[in-house]
Amino acid sequence: MTVAAGSVTKAGPVRTVKARQSVGAKIAEKLSGGLVRVFLIVVGLFWLVPTIGLLVSSLRAPEDMSASGWWKVFSRPSQLTFESYRKLLENGDITHSLWNTVLITVPATVLVVVVGSLAGYAFAWMEFPGRDWWFLGVVSLLVVPVQVALIPIAELFGKIGLFGTILGVILFHTGFGLPFAVFLLRNFFAEIPRELLEAARLDGAGELRLFARVVMPLGGPAIASLGIFQFLWVWNDMLVALVFTKSGTQPITVALQTQVRQFGNNIDVLAPGAFISMVIPLAVFFAFQRQFVSGVMAGAVK
Repeated sequence: MTVAAGSVTKAGPVRTVKARQSVGAKIAEKLSGGLVRVFLIVVGLFWLVPTIGLLVSSLRAPEDMSASGWWKVFSRPSQLTFESYRKLLENGDITHSLWNTVLITVPATVLVVVVGSLAGYAFAWMEFPGRDWWFLGVVSLLVVPVQVALIPIAELFGKIGLFGTILGVILFHTGFGLPFAVFLLRNFFAEIPRELLEAARLDGAGELRLFARVVMPLGGPAIASLGIFQFLWVWNDMLVALVFTKSGTQPITVALQTQVRQFGNNIDVLAPGAFISMVIPLAVFFAFQRQFVSGVMAGAVK
């Protein structure tokens, strides 16, 4: 009887725990069920409506766009045409500005990634006088707004002959992208096991070789995330480009804004130009989506 009573006593909490777990499992199952997935798909489709509308508008003739909304194309597919993209390629201002955007974005992204990686490694694993104070100084630059520095740097660039040039825009984006890059990569590199670096040093690896062969491969996800952030920021920037560029060095964002100011009804050029300006950073993001997610989740699981 004692054993039976004991077994009944022990079974009570077990059944209670199982009951609690089953309730939590049921709630989790309902939250991850088909209804929630359908809801998320609907939200995603609504989020894509402006992009779809811009794409459809870029494939319609100007007279069709002025006569009806873009959704009318689903009842009249014959409206779709690539004539607007042909006119876009014939517009020298837009094509030149698109090339300027590439010339600005790629170097600004590469410089931030390379210099930020080197500085992040130095602050994480190299000993030098005032290292912590220098790092605090770099982190403090994160709170400096871009708007505060526009006029002083514009005056400085004007004195040294960089105002209105592509190099000046690259240097501005690089300078304001480095504090975040150093902060992000230094914290990521600091999580690398010290034993791994010491083993590489015992094998005769110098600091540069250690950085290239050990740190960079391990920091790939964080570096990819930084590169995506910097690329999207520079590609979509308009404020800095509007201040620091001239007619021959304007990126696509400023060129499209100029088209709106000068030709208010030039929708056959604006729609395809805006779609191309938007689809390129989207393609870059989706191409490195896996590395981006790995970089965001880095450090979440020990």
